[in-house]
Amino acid sequence: MTVVGNPRSWSCQWLPILILLLGTGHGPGVEGVTHYKAGDPVILYVNKVGPYHNPQETYHYYQLPVCCPEKIRHKSLSLGEVLDGDRMAESLYEIRFRENVEKRILCHMQLSSAQVEQLRQAIEELYYFEFVVDDLPVRGFVGYMEESGFLPHSHKIGLWTHLDFHLEFHGDRIIFANVSVRDVKPHSLDGLRPDEFLGLTHTYSVRWSETSVERRSDRRRGDDGGFFPRTLEIHWLSIINSMVLVFLLVGFVAVILMRVLRNDLARYNLDEETTSAGSGDDFDQGDNGWKIIHTDVFRFPPYRGLLCAVLGVGAQFLALGTGIIVMALLGMFNVHRHGAINSAAILLYALTCCISGYVSSHFYRQIGGERWVWNIILTTSLFSVPFFLTWSVVNSVHWANGSTQALPATTILLLLTVWLLVGFPLTVIGGIFGKNNASPFDAPCRTKNIAREIPPQPWYKSTVIHMTVGGFLPFRYPPFIPWLSLSGSDLNFSRPYSSSTLTQPIDPWFSGTIQRSLNGSSYPQAGLSLNDMRVSHL
Repeated sequence: MTVVGNPRSWSCQWLPILILLLGTGHGPGVEGVTHYKAGDPVILYVNKVGPYHNPQETYHYYQLPVCCPEKIRHKSLSLGEVLDGDRMAESLYEIRFRENVEKRILCHMQLSSAQVEQLRQAIEELYYFEFVVDDLPVRGFVGYMEESGFLPHSHKIGLWTHLDFHLEFHGDRIIFANVSVRDVKPHSLDGLRPDEFLGLTHTYSVRWSETSVERRSDRRRGDDGGFFPRTLEIHWLSIINSMVLVFLLVGFVAVILMRVLRNDLARYNLDEETTSAGSGDDFDQGDNGWKIIHTDVFRFPPYRGLLCAVLGVGAQFLALGTGIIVMALLGMFNVHRHGAINSAAILLYALTCCISGYVSSHFYRQIGGERWVWNIILTTSLFSVPFFLTWSVVNSVHWANGSTQALPATTILLLLTVWLLVGFPLTVIGGIFGKNNASPFDAPCRTKNIAREIPPQPWYKSTVIHMTVGGFLPFRYPPFIPWLSLSGSDLNFSRPYSSSTLTQPIDPWFSGTIQRSLNGSSYPQAGLSLNDMRVSHL
């Protein structure tokens, strides 16, 4: 009995790939929608909370003093969801398909002064929460803050103790989910003594409505583009116009250079005996500028291994980006599902390691490299090792602060296993094929055996000065010029919540926060204007 024919060893070897494949989605063209019957329970998972202006800083929802079951049961998550910082857990909300609920009591709570202070701090930092209903994210703010006036100054903090859930269905599928606090008065958290307890009663309502939209992809109001603001609107026409102009100019310059260089390359490739009839320097008398060192351009660099490693990693990331775009266009995974793109990126990165090994080793052998084993090790470590060291520091900071962005130990072991059992072996295999298929390097023109001596250059022509000046080129315009090009139509903060695209009532404070903060109009229910708000929270 051979080891290769053992089913158990085969399953252990390909288990990480199967886990990644299962985590990328539900198959080609499938959105992972659950079918319900009337009265079936719809599970609402609580996920995470965090500051609105820093979505990368997230914490578990149950870290706040909120309604929590006695035994917390977490949902099994895919690799992409864990990498995205999701930590879903079951909640106390009882929702049934197509059954409306009016102000049902969720729980009664007695909060101490420390717990109230924790909620106050979260509301002042503009914390938002995220729930998940049938893979649909539902987001809202934890509380309400009003700060107005200078003399006298008023600072009011309120907690939303009632939530209205609006769900839309088509047939037996849920299409859209949203949460609102319309016509709800926040519970004040002010004026509590240190030794006093605050009694709260959390309630919720559920409203169902039928929609004619058949697919979720046709109505994506609950994604990040709807809740979090967009800084700029993408002008596709300007981008296409610029790309066409660049391609035309590059084509014209390439045609001109090829016609000019064709004669030069033919002259440079003549035999030395033919060109050295007279003086040995007559061959280069008509050259100037870069043409003087044409015999040194294709000389092999001293750090050829590093050059080949960079070339291989670049080819891998080019294939990685192209593969994700092609898979998304072909519907091989659901781009709207939590963590689907992260899972696809991990899978493709492991599978495209063979490209980096092949390109690096192939070019390394072409330019005369002999230590191809060290070249493969450098290629597989050029990106992964610095990335792992940087990620270790960032993950340690998240872990010390209790953030959900910190990866669990099991996920770290899974990623290391994928890299050791899939990524590294494929890099070695690709390197072996590249080494064996390499042919001698054929330069467009001949290269002299002795390098031309280059005289020392002044300080303003040094490499450091060139790198510094080149780095300032993207910032050659004054900082305020790009901002002057932005118009009111470029800002898209409130577009996903515009009245022309919504059929369900959305909380006016949630949906109009950013828009009203721009035009200075007052908030409903609070009588709050832009001049009275603290800019750091809006």
